[in-house]
Amino acid sequence: MSKTGRYAQYPSLQDKVVLITGGATGIGASMVEHFAAQGSRVAFLDLDESAATQLIESSRGAKHAPLFLKCDLTDIATLRSAIHQIDSKLGPVNVLVNNAARDDRHKTSEISPEYWDERMAVNLRHQFFATQAVVPGMTREGGGSIINMSSISWIIPSTGLPAYVTAKAGIVGLTRTLSRELGEANIRVNCVLPGAIMTERQRKLWFTPEYLAEVMKAQALKRELLPEDVARLVLFLAADDSGSITGQNFIVDGGWV
Repeated sequence: MSKTGRYAQYPSLQDKVVLITGGATGIGASMVEHFAAQGSRVAFLDLDESAATQLIESSRGAKHAPLFLKCDLTDIATLRSAIHQIDSKLGPVNVLVNNAARDDRHKTSEISPEYWDERMAVNLRHQFFATQAVVPGMTREGGGSIINMSSISWIIPSTGLPAYVTAKAGIVGLTRTLSRELGEANIRVNCVLPGAIMTERQRKLWFTPEYLAEVMKAQALKRELLPEDVARLVLFLAADDSGSITGQNFIVDGGWV
């Protein structure tokens, strides 16, 4: 919890039920830590049981221990079942963070229809169906906050992963339309677009010295961006402090775009 101690506390997040997809590692894990430190009742979905166990152990001392459910988000029936379990154990979801994604590299010339569909399922489709599943409970609770995770990759635009970039652009459109559809129920829908965030996965797979030099040249801020830089913005968008904000995109990229 040491990464959270010097920053803002949001009383409105106390005891709120927060669901984070892809919460076992990377940006998602930082969100789990930050919401737990706020006193929220955090549930997270992922396939990585080992990382999830370590994250729960590291969150000891929080008011509420995070709840982990193993879930393949490409299986919509399983996703719906997991959200039903969270509702039964913790109560209706007040905050949904649609975080899960994979930025595997792929060549345009090699993409098959099957691979394209699989990339949409991994990076886009579950965001809609998770939202659909939590809306009834949020409506009964008098409102809620949904934060969809996109990326600056479609703005730059990045190359070498066109299906991923397409999905991330689609999330922005999804955010805009759902914010209008759900506004009457006092459900806010916003979108966060991270830049080059130094997660363990990114460092292992993509951040060569050459690429890091490119990032530093592109960013206005000449420092590495970390998962907690994103998590703290998500806290604000989840809290009542941002209660009049919906349908908006927030970029966390150190001034790249």
